[in-house]
Amino acid sequence: MLELRPNCEWCDKDLPPDADDARICTYECTYCAKCVADVLKDVCPTCGGNFVPRPIRPKTAYHDTPKLGLGHQPVATKRHYSRWTTEQVERMAALLKDVAAKDR
Repeated sequence: MLELRPNCEWCDKDLPPDADDARICTYECTYCAKCVADVLKDVCPTCGGNFVPRPIRPKTAYHDTPKLGLGHQPVATKRHYSRWTTEQVERMAALLKDVAAKDR
């Protein structure tokens, strides 16, 4: 199950489960769309991959089994923060921002 992290790992903006501006990489690093565009240049500073919109988990379970939805599988509460410095992020973005995600 996808971990729905509660914040942007760069600017610490709250990203509730229905945030339409949450972005994730293949390792679930989570950032807001503004940081992905303006700071990260669509390059994950951890893995070098790209970002996609994070899915929105339905609020309600629409079937009896398995028990799905936010009521049964809530979002994560632990906040995550990027371990990378501004210089490291800029270096990674400069290296990969013009390389198609499939070619990284």
